[in-house]
Amino acid sequence: MVPSVQPFFHRDSNTWTYVVTEAGGSSAAIIDPVLDFDVRAGRTSTVSAEAVLAFVHEHGLDVQWILETHAHADHLSAGDWLRRQLPGARLAIGDGIRTVQREFASIFNFGADFAVDGSQFDRLWHADETFSVGTLPARVIGVPGHTDDSCAYLIGDALFTGDSLFMPDSGTARCDFPGGSAATLYRSIRQMYQLPDTTRLFVCHDYGAGGSREVACETTIGAQKSDNIHVRAETGEAEFVQLREARDATLSMPALMLPAVQVNIRAGELPPAEANGVRYLKVPLDRF
Repeated sequence: MVPSVQPFFHRDSNTWTYVVTEAGGSSAAIIDPVLDFDVRAGRTSTVSAEAVLAFVHEHGLDVQWILETHAHADHLSAGDWLRRQLPGARLAIGDGIRTVQREFASIFNFGADFAVDGSQFDRLWHADETFSVGTLPARVIGVPGHTDDSCAYLIGDALFTGDSLFMPDSGTARCDFPGGSAATLYRSIRQMYQLPDTTRLFVCHDYGAGGSREVACETTIGAQKSDNIHVRAETGEAEFVQLREARDATLSMPALMLPAVQVNIRAGELPPAEANGVRYLKVPLDRF
């Protein structure tokens, strides 16, 4: 089946959010929504998420799922805010989120009150689990390597890869975050490459190949296999691991990683307010 896919681009973080709708129907899913965040002012806003919500209301959509491909390190999630605006929607992520929560709860010293069982989300997916968006069949594909909780969603003929694959001229995700593994990512990508070449593939981020072209969000499995600059159909695991690890050694930390992870492992909910009514984010010194 061929779903309708409406992309929304968040320029500040180069993130793509998608509204996926069954053809001829009203059932829908939202994938990787973004909460606006001005790190210099410490202020959040819902302008970008409101644009997604306005589209949903304008088209009379019944949002059944808010799907996170992983706990992002480059933007804050609007998943919790949208869940509160859309009470019929369930917020879901891969079950590897529990590992990610344990890793970062320790880094940020969140203490025993912070739940590391994924209970902040409504649904934790197992790899190969199936679900539906109205009449659209959907499957969860576990794609760890970038993060332990990374998953891709195959909805009809459309694959939403999160950060695991970028546009072919931009390659693949980094693997140097806690729990990351280039060898694991390679095997995850190989799993996606088993899908038909005509499968539409939608990425979570695009940077216009360093400004050499306009930003884009859609390609195909076939195009990835023939043109991905990091892993083509014929690329071996050792070759990919060497390339990926060498490149990762040159990369700086994402600008929003520390605030983003603290929010996103909470399913997009901001940290609890302290006694003065203000919420705070932590910055661990000399940790990374």
